Amino acid sequence: MKDQLVISRPAAGLLLLTISGTGKDNTVDNGLSAELAAACREINLDTEIRVVIISGPKGRPFCTLPVTGRKQASPSLASPVAGLCCPVIAAVNGKIEGRALELALACDIRIASRSARFAFPGITKGIIPADGATQRLPRLVGRAKAMELLLTGETISANKALSIGLVNKLVPRAALLPAALEMGKEMAGKATLSLQYCKEAVLKGLDMTLEQGLRLEGDLYYLLHTTQDRTEGIMAFREKRKPVFKGK
Repeated sequence: MKDQLVISRPAAGLLLLTISGTGKDNTVDNGLSAELAAACREINLDTEIRVVIISGPKGRPFCTLPVTGRKQASPSLASPVAGLCCPVIAAVNGKIEGRALELALACDIRIASRSARFAFPGITKGIIPADGATQRLPRLVGRAKAMELLLTGETISANKALSIGLVNKLVPRAALLPAALEMGKEMAGKATLSLQYCKEAVLKGLDMTLEQGLRLEGDLYYLLHTTQDRTEGIMAFREKRKPVFKGK
């Protein structure tokens, strides 16, 4: 299977990665990991990209990865996305489980259709997650809920996913991509470095003590004062105009 990732730029500062597999389940293979890794490397080098959205094709599931029965670990889908400096929004539709859900967990914000369903069924097949779910899920929904989902293999509704914090927002299926694009455009209008540093402070701070995290936040805050974008923000405010940020 080739070309499972369609890259487009729907608006200034916004990059859309559409996972395009086969069949009604939008099935992809391990080749997607190489495509994602290559795309993410380019994204981190492109200062014009401020926000990334990852979605399945319109009206179809986010993606489906069949269990292959391999003894060795498959290439990571989540790691390249987790390594992106800019904010990443996942637009999730259909049933999303296993490695596909681990990919969504690597994103910073998840918007889901009201008909979406979520599961980690690996425990029922004699395996455990191997692309970050045992670490990212507890950090997102708490240890107790993560244990429940991982150890039972239960499939939960979109409403349940929202209530435990697995997703940020629910919308009708037809409004899924427009909602993600609207949020992405709003974010993309902000200063590139501010978006990146805010994300960095949150993610790195989770693995620090409170004192260390506060120090990191302060360091990044003062570092922003040395940037051209900060100067532009001040000048735009004084001149009562929209700022033009350049990621410098």
